Order: sequence, then structure tokens, then C-alpha cells
Amino acid sequence: MVHHHIALIPGDGIGAEVLPPAQQVLRHVGRRYGVDFTWTSYDWSCERYLREGAMMPEDGLDQLRDKDAILLGAVGYPGVPDHVSLWGLLIPIRRGFRQYVNLRPIRVFDGVPSPLSGARPGEVDLVVVRENVEGEYGEIGGRLNRGTPEELAVQEAVFTRAGVTRVLEYAFGLARQRGGGVTSATKSNGIVHTMPFWDELVAECGARHPDVGWDQEHIDALAAKFVLEPGRFDVVVASNLFGDILSDLAAAVAGSIGIAPAANLNPERAHPSMFEPVHGSAPDIAGRGTANPLGAIWSAAMMLDHLGHPRAAAEVVGAIAAVLAGTDVRTPDLGGSATTVEFTEALLRHL
Repeated sequence: MVHHHIALIPGDGIGAEVLPPAQQVLRHVGRRYGVDFTWTSYDWSCERYLREGAMMPEDGLDQLRDKDAILLGAVGYPGVPDHVSLWGLLIPIRRGFRQYVNLRPIRVFDGVPSPLSGARPGEVDLVVVRENVEGEYGEIGGRLNRGTPEELAVQEAVFTRAGVTRVLEYAFGLARQRGGGVTSATKSNGIVHTMPFWDELVAECGARHPDVGWDQEHIDALAAKFVLEPGRFDVVVASNLFGDILSDLAAAVAGSIGIAPAANLNPERAHPSMFEPVHGSAPDIAGRGTANPLGAIWSAAMMLDHLGHPRAAAEVVGAIAAVLAGTDVRTPDLGGSATTVEFTEALLRHL
């Protein structure tokens, strides 16, 4: 029996509603593959911020450091600015634990119609590899002359050779593993320093991996092609901002952001990695019991794979595909009326 100690951060809104289904699925499939789990839950959230003035305690990273992985529900709530919740919890974890790869698989499942007629099951199956700790989301900058006609804000993007190279190496390695190619998102025709630098490092990485085909697209054209021909892409590597936008766009192409998972990876496994659904806290439906648990469950499957259990992870993803293709059980975001519990029970029956 292999044992894993997992940190749970339910967070806000529907976060606390989608993590229990993920735990149920992990326990269920874990029994078959000789894997068991211990859970430690943390109340780090916007509610904690309103109560105590901080999203998490000062020693938060130290509390997580010995865990094998982190499973996060969602963060964000009305009354707490988004930059406060993000920079108070997610970004410190990502940066403190060197989770420099944000991995977002995108797939059109049979039974979940895409809003695009050309996005068909079996044809759209890509992964966005997003640089996760530097780039446009830098801390360098500030504001001057607040509240005056001369007020200004400066935000500096930071691209380092080490930071860009390591995420490119991950993307090229993933493309080799998948038997596909790499598309690099750039904007070097308009952003004169950081994007040409990014392009140079992509070319250097491509030369080190002659067995992996690659190309590059300007971000505006790439966004259009995600809509017009999503089936042509395999591994898309992008900076922090570009990857954030592209992955949410691709999730919409796949039919519902409620399905989309994400992994914040420290590939070297020197620190715990964090897994989370993309859908956010959805305060408008929180407490109704109708949240789609698939984003959290698929994220849990990514966690299984990262922890060294690829067969168990594949079985969970296969069950997701089978339930969507073979039943009419759907939560409201997918056009149905099933509750979170009903949807989870259907998935557990298949497993």
C-alpha cells in the first residue's frame, strides 16, 4: 500500500462542494491500485481574509511543505478584490514551491457539444503549458501620484533565461511523450524586448530537440486559430499571461469551463505541486448543490499521475469520458439538472 498525505484547501464558494467528490473518487480508485490517502484541511479563504486580514497564516508554506500534494477548490468572493485573494494565497504557493509549470489539458468529450461545429470529439485533445511564476505577472512596478491627473501605473514583465528555458524544456518533453509537436505563443512583432527573447529561447530549445516539431504563432492569430481550427494543436507553450488567456479560451471551446482541470507543477518534485479546477468559486451558484465536480475530479486524476499512479489516473479520466458519452447525467452548466452528488454517484458507479 502506497500512502500519500494531501493538503486540502477548499477555499471559497463552490470550492468546498467540489473537493469531497474528488476525495471520494480518489478513495475509490485508490483501493483498487493500492493507494491510500491522509487529508489535512485548511480554512484559507476570502472568509479568513475578512475575519483575520490574511488569506493564510504567515507560516502557511511551512504547514504545506511536508505534504505530497495540494488539492485546491476555488478562491475568490465578492467583497474581496481578486488581486488580494490571488496574491494572498495562490501566487505565494506557486512561487514559494517553484510550481513553474501550469498544465491545462483541453479535450472535447463525446457527449459534451462544443459551441464550435468544427470542434469534434477525438479531434481536439491539446495541452496548454503556461509559465507560472514570472513573465507578465511580475511584482516589479508601482503607482505614483494617486488620485491626481498625473497618476500613473507601471508594471514590469520579467522573463529570465532560466525561467523560460525550464518551461520550454518541459513543453518539448511533453510533446515527445505525446507524439506531437509544440506551438509557441508569442507577440514579438509588437512587444520589442521580452517576446523576441522568448522566441530566441524557443529556437534554442527546438535545436536541442530535433525530433520534436515546433512552430510559433502571434497570440492574436493563435486565439483566432483556437476557435477556427482547434484540432491542429497538441502542446501549446506560452508565457504567464498568454497561457492564462489561451487555456480559458480553450476550455470554452471544449464546451464548459466546469470540466477544465489545472496542475501547478514543480517537475523536480522538490516541493509539493498543487492541483485545482479552473472554474473559480462561482458565488452565484454556491450552496445550491449543483456545481460540476468534474474539474476537481480531473484535477485529482492529474494529481494521481504526478504522484506516480498513471494507470489509476487514466481510469478516472476514462470514467469521466464514459459517463459523459454513455449517460444523460449532467449538471446545469452542461445543460442538465443533476446535482453534484448525483453526478458524482454516476461516476462512482462506472468506476
